[in-house]
Amino acid sequence: MVDLKSVLLAACVTFGLAAPVAAQDFRIVAPAAPGGGWDQTARSLQAALQGEGLGKNVQVVNVPGAGGTIGLAQFVNQSKADPKALIVGGYVMVGAVIANNAPVKLDQVTPIARLTGEYEAVVVPTGSDIKTMGDLVTKLKADPGAVSWGGGSAGGTDHIAVGLIAKAAGVEPTKINYIPFSGGGEALAAIVGGKVTAGISGYGEFEGQVKAGKLRVLGVSAPERQPNIDAPTFKESGVDVEVQNWRSVWAAPGITDAEKAQIIATFEKLNASETWKKTLETKGWANTFLAGDAFAEYLKGEIQQTTLVLKDIGLAK
Repeated sequence: MVDLKSVLLAACVTFGLAAPVAAQDFRIVAPAAPGGGWDQTARSLQAALQGEGLGKNVQVVNVPGAGGTIGLAQFVNQSKADPKALIVGGYVMVGAVIANNAPVKLDQVTPIARLTGEYEAVVVPTGSDIKTMGDLVTKLKADPGAVSWGGGSAGGTDHIAVGLIAKAAGVEPTKINYIPFSGGGEALAAIVGGKVTAGISGYGEFEGQVKAGKLRVLGVSAPERQPNIDAPTFKESGVDVEVQNWRSVWAAPGITDAEKAQIIATFEKLNASETWKKTLETKGWANTFLAGDAFAEYLKGEIQQTTLVLKDIGLAK
């Protein structure tokens, strides 16, 4: 018997038509500990998919470690050909796969969409004697090892940004004292508690503590000042670095073209929804939506460029 649904979905793929969207169950892997950006992304997707009637039973599972590569490996090995399985990730994972020489690569999962973008922020506790990005750079130049940086996993966006800051300041990037944390909550506690000299991550992970008066933002890795952040850009402070962290969603390896089209259609509808727009506004995330083949092509370029950057700052061979 002919499966009319599969025929219709396959036709959408072949002729570029919009795939029909029906609510389905999803299991979203957040490859990090609770509290961080990927966890926030996964749980925001969970709420929005269910709120818009695009997902019936949407579950989030945390699998932390090694910049997302542990979760990625588990996802690839356990979710083959499962159209209900999704994993969130982003630029951090691109770097971690390269830096860790991970056995599972991003070309083994099915690209669905780039979702959001966020700039990096450098912060210090409000009681710190470091008042500006210039103060931090001065300390870094004087003794690179004495300045400890708390951020996400080794080889991720935060680590890359610190290496680029060092290079822009004329400091050998391999001398930086970078302390990686597998989850945003753990990193935040260390930064607020003064266990590290400075913290670096997406601004959204610090916003609550900044508003509470516990952290001070020294600079942001944006090309221009951001309306929701009371701080100069790195470039304004004399540090010629611009970095954007993006987050995305992939589906399982081995799904059919029809199943891929269905999932992409779901996320296109989600992206256009008022619920998701409100989520982006609340979280301070920029909408950088890019779906399907366009995202796959973008991802190839990011992998190539990041490989060069990591080699340049001594994080990859």
